[in-house]
Amino acid sequence: MDSIDDVFLEADDKMSKCLGFLQEQFAGIRTGKASPSLVENVNVEYYGTATRLRELAGISTPEPGLIVISAYDPTALPEIEKAILAANLGVTPINDGKVVRVPIPPLSEERRQEMVKVACRHAEEARVAIRNVRREANDQIKTFQKDSKITEDDRDQCLKDIQKETDESIKKIDTSLDQKENEVTEP
Repeated sequence: MDSIDDVFLEADDKMSKCLGFLQEQFAGIRTGKASPSLVENVNVEYYGTATRLRELAGISTPEPGLIVISAYDPTALPEIEKAILAANLGVTPINDGKVVRVPIPPLSEERRQEMVKVACRHAEEARVAIRNVRREANDQIKTFQKDSKITEDDRDQCLKDIQKETDESIKKIDTSLDQKENEVTEP
């Protein structure tokens, strides 16, 4: 790092990536309705290579309770079926030889609570990642001050700015978590 601006830009970029990753994880959490994001990141063993399902097939939701997976290569359908079962999503795929249908059963109250716990765990992991980014940025700022590249006043202002960015990121995490909880718990 050459300057304070570099530290801020890197911290902001890493925090944004943490938020983006959290959104990807939330997309994979099952709600009461069908969503392609539930299965698109499932890894399928395809010719000896783990490949994401979205790279092997078209995924659609023709109705709220059904996901239809049309493989680009029909010989991959059995592997797609196995991968969805192995992903432990709480769904059972049906392979008819042309497409794989994944009916989404309504969630029981117990299963909804499990999904909320999973979402909370993902959110807490994101908060920890954000705090780690803050700690790294603070350490770099303190090093700049020790090396006499910035004054103590500049250091204090930078630490406040980094804390402000951290607080905003954590607020976004909490908002996303609330939205996901509402999605999962609504019947």
